[in-house]
Amino acid sequence: MKRYMNTALVYAVLAMAGGVFYREFTKFNGFTSKTTLSIVHTHYFLLGMVFFLLLLLLEKSFSFTGAKTGRILAAYHMGLNLTAVMFLVRGVAQVRMPALSAGMDAAISGIAGIGHMLLGASMVLLLIQIRRSVAAA
Repeated sequence: MKRYMNTALVYAVLAMAGGVFYREFTKFNGFTSKTTLSIVHTHYFLLGMVFFLLLLLLEKSFSFTGAKTGRILAAYHMGLNLTAVMFLVRGVAQVRMPALSAGMDAAISGIAGIGHMLLGASMVLLLIQIRRSVAAA
């Protein structure tokens, strides 16, 4: 359970750093349009901090953590961080280079899509694991 709390804390710090970077980077560059930098903050808060705080509560109530949990959470971390990094890449590109080439745009979207798929698959696997422990209780 301590691991879930520490992970939530790390993601809270990353969320705050993402929010500050968005605000300061766009202000420094005089950019006033929409950019994906704004969603790094909320993704890290909700899919990082809040998600792991919920896992902490579920672990306390149902003790769902098993042998496969570490691998599932590793995939979750990879998916969340890959997604956030690609949001950063796209956001910086939107601020610094308003016109992306078709190949670069597709590459950024594709890698972010892989991150989203990892997130989705690992969430479903965790929910299945939690459901099994709830049914056994």
